[in-house]
Amino acid sequence: MKSKFISSAMAGIFVFAILAIVPSSTLAQEGELQVVDEVIAQINDDVITLSMLKRESKERIDALKQSGMPAEQATEEVNKRQPELIATLVNEQLLLQKGKELDLTAEVEAEVNRRMLDVAKEQGITSIEKLDAAMRESGVDPVTTRQTLRVEIMKQAVIQQEVNRKIFFGLTTPELRKYFDANQQKFRKPENLTISEIFLSSAGKNDAEVKARALELVRQLRAGADFGALAAANSERETNGVRSAPQTKGKVGAFEVPNLREDIAAAVKDVKVGGVSDPLRSNDGYQILRVDERTPASTAAAFNENQVREAITIERSEKQRDDYLQNLRNESYINISYIYRASVSPLLYLAP
Repeated sequence: MKSKFISSAMAGIFVFAILAIVPSSTLAQEGELQVVDEVIAQINDDVITLSMLKRESKERIDALKQSGMPAEQATEEVNKRQPELIATLVNEQLLLQKGKELDLTAEVEAEVNRRMLDVAKEQGITSIEKLDAAMRESGVDPVTTRQTLRVEIMKQAVIQQEVNRKIFFGLTTPELRKYFDANQQKFRKPENLTISEIFLSSAGKNDAEVKARALELVRQLRAGADFGALAAANSERETNGVRSAPQTKGKVGAFEVPNLREDIAAAVKDVKVGGVSDPLRSNDGYQILRVDERTPASTAAAFNENQVREAITIERSEKQRDDYLQNLRNESYINISYIYRASVSPLLYLAP
């Protein structure tokens, strides 16, 4: 069935959905009808309301403010993109409906519980009940958090099952070989570095003094001092509010060079294994980087079927996801309130 807007015969039903009868004890006059919420869109049997839009808008405004944007500018930016937000909510509702149709609810709930347990373990909390209590103490509503997580996981599960898996498993061997032969550079292993660091924070300190201290540590290291010992004694990098260097000795991990920050890649480009970089200025301090191990890039690519399937899936998934969402919209009953219809319908490729 093609997407369509509400007919005049359905208008009465739609108007009724916007209104709700409030118990007489709360009314100024007995029997009075009050609008408790406004329906922005109807998607099959579900609706998007003004309160839902306001909640989503507030979350986005708060996120922009946390990134440093002034409150007034953040509000203006989100309000300007209100039609896009409504379109996103429509697509989200369609994916949630499809997830229920595909019977993914139990699988999604199990994943929500698993992730919450992972958070509890990371924080050293022994039960979900104690995690809920800790969240409330921090001003976070665990019910809202779970619902947000539930929605995101359901959307991902539908796209994974209906789009990504079909691309991945639908590829033939000749297609895979042809793609590999034409894109061998994608499958060559890049240079890989294992890195350790000593981090000196400049927060609330004299920057020149912190830099001088970093230069002195570099001098000691290049003169033969033990990196692990100096990292344990001096590095101020924290994990969960606790200095981690006494345990890690400054070890950070292995990275593919193309994935490194540009300034870090430049700082260690000519550093030999066992050597250290000059102090590198970051936003909050200075880093001294040691190259623990360096694995050169491979000169030839080896055919690996799963890697090629993954590469093609990543390349095609965005367009096929958009096509899938369009098909969902085409097969659904979607009605956008006349107030928002002109600005939202084109974003959904619906008739105004």
